[in-house]
Amino acid sequence: MELFFIALSLLVLGGIISIFVNENYKMKLCSVFTGISALLLAIPSIVCLLTGFSFGAQLNLPPIIGIVNFIIDPLSAFFILVISCLSLLGTIYACGYIKPYLNKKNNLSSHTFFLMLLISSMIGVVTVQNSLLFIVLWEIMSLSSFFLVIFEGEKKEVLNAGIKYLVYMHISMIFILSAFVLLNIHSNSFNFADFISVLNQNTTLANTVFLLAFIGFGTKAGFLPFHNWLPDAHPAAPSHVSGIMSGIMIKTGIYGILRTIWFIGVPSKFIAFLVLCISIISAIWGVLYAITQHDIKRLLAYHSLENIGIIGIGIGIGLLGLVYNNPIVALFGFGGGILHILNHAIFKPLLFFGAGNIYKQTHTKDVELLGGLIKKMPYTSILFIIGSVAICGLPPFNGFISELLIYAGIVLGLVNANNIAVFMTFIVSLASLALIGTMAILCFTKVTGVMLLGNPRSENASQVSSDVEKVMLIPMSLLAILTGLIGFFPQYAILTVLNPILQITQSNIIQQDIVPIIDLLSITSVVFFIFLVILIAVAGFRLIINKKCRVHNTWGCGYDRGNERMQYTASSYADLFVSTLKPMFKRIAHIKKPKELFPKEAYYEMEIEDLEEAYIVKPLIKIDEKFLSKFERIQNGNMQQYILFGLIFLILSIIGLIFVG
Repeated sequence: MELFFIALSLLVLGGIISIFVNENYKMKLCSVFTGISALLLAIPSIVCLLTGFSFGAQLNLPPIIGIVNFIIDPLSAFFILVISCLSLLGTIYACGYIKPYLNKKNNLSSHTFFLMLLISSMIGVVTVQNSLLFIVLWEIMSLSSFFLVIFEGEKKEVLNAGIKYLVYMHISMIFILSAFVLLNIHSNSFNFADFISVLNQNTTLANTVFLLAFIGFGTKAGFLPFHNWLPDAHPAAPSHVSGIMSGIMIKTGIYGILRTIWFIGVPSKFIAFLVLCISIISAIWGVLYAITQHDIKRLLAYHSLENIGIIGIGIGIGLLGLVYNNPIVALFGFGGGILHILNHAIFKPLLFFGAGNIYKQTHTKDVELLGGLIKKMPYTSILFIIGSVAICGLPPFNGFISELLIYAGIVLGLVNANNIAVFMTFIVSLASLALIGTMAILCFTKVTGVMLLGNPRSENASQVSSDVEKVMLIPMSLLAILTGLIGFFPQYAILTVLNPILQITQSNIIQQDIVPIIDLLSITSVVFFIFLVILIAVAGFRLIINKKCRVHNTWGCGYDRGNERMQYTASSYADLFVSTLKPMFKRIAHIKKPKELFPKEAYYEMEIEDLEEAYIVKPLIKIDEKFLSKFERIQNGNMQQYILFGLIFLILSIIGLIFVG
């Protein structure tokens, strides 16, 4: 554990030192410190994942907290490895992305400090075994990410997104704190190990604690209905922050849910069905609204909701396997869900970094204003396409592997279902996962087609002269390579999540149960390699044929070439699908009708608003504003009146203490 504490100290130290160095070196310094800490953290984490051996250390803190255990067990080791490695790639990418902001903003020092604080707090959250210190680290993580989101806080929409995010994080905190308070009351302890025996003896308490924890951690993860901060916070944050938050930070919510399951052991049927139902709805809702978006980062944010839902579906299938004593279903469900945590942490930053490259070169995130970028930004475009294929769950990349395991778990559950309710649950899960994949393909064919292919649709796109610098492409290339490695060698990738699965399921899985999943992934690997050989052979054959053929333009009756007005727009591409689901959306039209014989300007724009945002969140905000406006006279700027309020409060507090005494 010495390496762990050294790595954690280096992260905090790197953030402090970055405040005092020249702006040109701040992010480079953070990359160096993050790299060293990632290397130090990788050593115990890899050993733990491969052997199942846990590392631990105790800290003697003040009596209010007491003895605090930091443990690297398989579940923690998996998350440490994901957080440290992906954060390193994020800080390297930021070295190039942040350049336009150098010597122009006075908050770059705080940005680098809070970035390092976010990384260190995430690692602390997944290792600390004391509920009180967990809450402190969780709050540090939320606050540091808030300051990262409002990096461009001079923009009103960015500040609004940051405040909204902070409100949701404190709603999350209320529920998590409530769960821990209940556990503390019944166990008279802050230590996680003491919670297990209490929850195993009381099913009602276990259900209550899980419900509170699921709402709290699910808000951080982005499960419906507490997802509304996601589509606002990710577009507002810089792209490297969006990649880290979406790819890594929201997974701490999944960690919290998995750790709570570990507390409980075998959960009740209520918990299993609840997780599965909410996950299915979240995934469908996320991909459905992603299709309607024109802001590329907002679109990717909704896909985070979709993929969190897919992870939840895997966890839900795993829970059903535990509940109905089917270890193979549990293995495939948890295996697919936990492996999808890793896969999403790879391809989602790849996509956000690609969106950041495009924004850096075009200064717009509107898909409708782009087009033809594959000719001017070939490296970014190809890497973005790889990420798009991966997130759609298509072979031969990593997204397919984790979804294949979830599919296998569902099919095995169908075969072994012992009652009609369970059978129908698995049928709905299978159909939902297939629908989610179909809609994801629709969404990303729209994005890649409109944004990368065809002709430029605006000056922003036509004025792009080159791709971004190498320091921004290197992290993306490494992520793209990882999507391929997991796709072609899935039988080895599953080994990274095997011990975490055994820990969550309390080792109810025996060695013979692991054989089917390894066999399935080995067969998949062979099929992918055969597919690759065929693809290379076809490409080579076409290359030989094209060399022997002469290509001439046909007579086109005066037609020269297409222009941007002849191309599909993002809206028209998805309109046929979206129009069939009108009740699911609230449409807001922005119209300027032509009023003259030769009008100078006319337009029609359609905006899709989230139903929950329109009919629940906004009305609640209006009620809150109306209530708080009645107290505006108190905030009048009179210092003497403020002192009087403080004095009155102090007197009332003293009277209250005397009365209680």
